[in-house]
Amino acid sequence: MTIISPSLLACDFLNIENELNSFSDINDIWFHLDVMDGHFVPNLTFGQPIIESILKKSSHKCDAHFMVTNPEFHAESLKNSGLHNFTFHYEAISDCLSFIKHLKTLFASVGISIKPNTPTSVLSNELLKIVDLVLVMSVEPGFGGQSFMPSAFEKIRELKTRRESLKAHFQIQVDGGISNLNSKDLIKEGADNLVAGSYIFKNPREKYNDMIKSLR
Repeated sequence: MTIISPSLLACDFLNIENELNSFSDINDIWFHLDVMDGHFVPNLTFGQPIIESILKKSSHKCDAHFMVTNPEFHAESLKNSGLHNFTFHYEAISDCLSFIKHLKTLFASVGISIKPNTPTSVLSNELLKIVDLVLVMSVEPGFGGQSFMPSAFEKIRELKTRRESLKAHFQIQVDGGISNLNSKDLIKEGADNLVAGSYIFKNPREKYNDMIKSLR
């Protein structure tokens, strides 16, 4: 079953506990947390206190995408929080392989993300053999509600081919402009995990399950 990861950046933050509870009976989902620092990307979102509050209320695994210049700091501050997946950006770390090895001592799952203009070729075979998730950005990171960039399809195909040839086991996650108009094709090409924000949360809560089903 394809994992659907509702992006909480698009939810009603004044009623976030009710938002989380709306997904309690839905299977195979992660909650996706977009952490932005105003430096690596222009926007600014939330940090450790909000993440820890969400983790305490969540009945599902939580997946944080760190669009920050200092992912090392966030890894240390959240290492005992119960966060399931920690994804950082290739562009933010000089020695990604060593950082992944360190993160794997702290978190159950470790992901690496690449921006739309970063080719998949920067990810070494050694890195792909140990990482748990590769996040393909299908929009420029930093803001929600952007249109899907079709160039993501080629990256997904490349990653799927390399995953098979390396006998690796990383998930291919896609984030940005995901809807029922492209989700089936993304899954067909090899995506295992789809992040969706406004597509889900622009609807009434009683429709969330229907929107998730439509993505699969």
